[in-house]
Amino acid sequence: MTLETISEARVFEGTQGVYRHQAVSTNCEMTFAVFVPPQAKTQKCPALFYLSGLTCTHQNVLDKGEYRRMAAELGIIIVCPDTSPRGEDVADDPEDWQLGKGAGFYLDATEAPWASHYQMQSYVRDELYDLVLADFPIDPARIGVSGHSMGGHGALTLALKNPDKFKSCSAFAPIVNPSSCDWSTKGLSAYLGDNPQAWRQYDAVQLIEDGARYDALLVDQGEADGFLEDGLKPWLLRDACEKAGIGLTLNMRDGYDHSYYFISSFMDDHLRWHAARLG
Repeated sequence: MTLETISEARVFEGTQGVYRHQAVSTNCEMTFAVFVPPQAKTQKCPALFYLSGLTCTHQNVLDKGEYRRMAAELGIIIVCPDTSPRGEDVADDPEDWQLGKGAGFYLDATEAPWASHYQMQSYVRDELYDLVLADFPIDPARIGVSGHSMGGHGALTLALKNPDKFKSCSAFAPIVNPSSCDWSTKGLSAYLGDNPQAWRQYDAVQLIEDGARYDALLVDQGEADGFLEDGLKPWLLRDACEKAGIGLTLNMRDGYDHSYYFISSFMDDHLRWHAARLG
């Protein structure tokens, strides 16, 4: 698979790169970013996939996530995929920011016109995962996943379904129960059809209810987040984890909203969490 380098820059003695390739799973060209810390010059390093939220691309966390200093200190490779397929022939709803481009929900769509491109679960879990393992000095036994909002939803569901691939998991303000909030059920219905049973495979709370297990999860949530009550509902994840015996660290952060000001404030905590678990 041919990997095109869009840009590379030296930062904290490591390299921040942006890359492009023709993806089979999404049937389009995909762009992603990778930060490689200085330790990777002499050894394979743990890696963390960071999944961005609605309306974002890989660029948002590059510009505002403030992860590179700590990632360089800890020796963690950071992989930042896009949030959806892109291209002129990719289905979209330009009038709705919660559906289409920028809103892939990290699932594999089954319904037309979305199914031909919107295979983001397979893209992240399989195609991009294998690509970065082949092209970057990543230790395959030490890979974690994190994300924000829709990306937090993706991180939780990918980890719960693939604990063999993702050995640590955290999230910032994740959508924990998308089947219960209007602005994500719309996407689930479009991508997967009017089939709540199919939705369960992309719903962290329901996956846990159905038997999925994970050693420990970290979630940070701003108490001043405008989406808290209607869309995020972290207490539902807390209750599900308590019933299932999953260790959940849920930090409710007074005064913080949904933005990258919030994410960047606690990014170091999350990177340390993953470093401790990835070894």
